[in-house]
Amino acid sequence: MSLRACGLIIFRRLREASTPPSSAATAGNNIEYLLLQTSYGTHHWTPPKGHVDPGEDDLQTALRETQEEAGLDPGQFTILEGFRKELNYTVRDRPKTVVYWLAEMKDNNAEVRLSSEHQAFRWLALKEACELSGYQDMQAAMREAHQFLCARG
Repeated sequence: MSLRACGLIIFRRLREASTPPSSAATAGNNIEYLLLQTSYGTHHWTPPKGHVDPGEDDLQTALRETQEEAGLDPGQFTILEGFRKELNYTVRDRPKTVVYWLAEMKDNNAEVRLSSEHQAFRWLALKEACELSGYQDMQAAMREAHQFLCARG
């Protein structure tokens, strides 16, 4: 039986008070992604995600896990229509599927409150987020999310 987990790639757009909204060509320069560092294993960095509980659908899981792991409730972000990324890989000789949606913070100053599963968090530009995440498939998912955002302007 395959393991299944779901989560959110959470981002925020930074704007300087004196700078008008940027064009689509430069829009990606003001985006930061939230990564959490696990307090177990290799202490890897990942967006909030977790295993699907019995009776939950995938999106319910992503919302619950985000609230549990980062202290962010669904009223603090907006899930963007049109982006859903499914990753498939093997963990301890078992197939695993992880589904991510893309969510934009409504308030850039919202407090992130970590659960005991994580020891640190960072808001990072795409390049740094990819370097910290380490896993090729997660890096590809984040790049795809970034391209999706840049295309939207």
